[in-house]
Amino acid sequence: MSEVTLVATTGRPTGSAPSRRLRAEGQVPAVLYGHGMDSISVSVDRRELRHALTGPAGVNALINLSVDGVIHPTIVKSLQRDPIKRNVGHVDFIVVRLDEVIEISVAFHLEGEAKAVSAEGGLVDPAVDTITVRTTPQSVPGAFVYDISEMQVGDVVRAGELTMPEGVELVDDPEMAIVTALAAQVEKVEEPEEGEEEAEGEAAEGGEAAPAAEAAPSEGDASAE
Repeated sequence: MSEVTLVATTGRPTGSAPSRRLRAEGQVPAVLYGHGMDSISVSVDRRELRHALTGPAGVNALINLSVDGVIHPTIVKSLQRDPIKRNVGHVDFIVVRLDEVIEISVAFHLEGEAKAVSAEGGLVDPAVDTITVRTTPQSVPGAFVYDISEMQVGDVVRAGELTMPEGVELVDDPEMAIVTALAAQVEKVEEPEEGEEEAEGEAAEGGEAAPAAEAAPSEGDASAE
């Protein structure tokens, strides 16, 4: 797993207004906590944070957070983003020990093209975008990638089929479907039931015959008059 170093500045004021001013200055408000230490309010440079989280490990990078000259091995516990601009507005860093086992969600991506599925008008549906694993901070995979090139319509890939790197244990249910190759949807036309067809046929026949009350008088009736 890749490691990066990020310098944090302490002594930031808390509250909405000071946080907005920090963001306007290119800083991101953050909190550091974990392993019994008191939480520390800090801030980090937005560009440096973006650089730290765009490496091979993404948001799961092991970040050596430098606080007042002391290095704390950390990972990002949570990110808050602006719903429109998607800029990071706040970060929670949690202190970890390099030899401890943690549970963490790792990004899951698809690669390749399922030509056999596309040829039948179907599609490949990814059911999840993360896989939860148990491992040490230094062994967290950057991402899980599955090649869909050989998939056929009706195929289902389950979490247990993913190859776990050494020292990494799957936490999710091995039987959990993570990718499904779906067939093309065909619109179903509802047909009338057998009884309905007979009723419609009888109604049509009755409509063609003249009603008995409207039948023309016979010749005998005419002579009687």
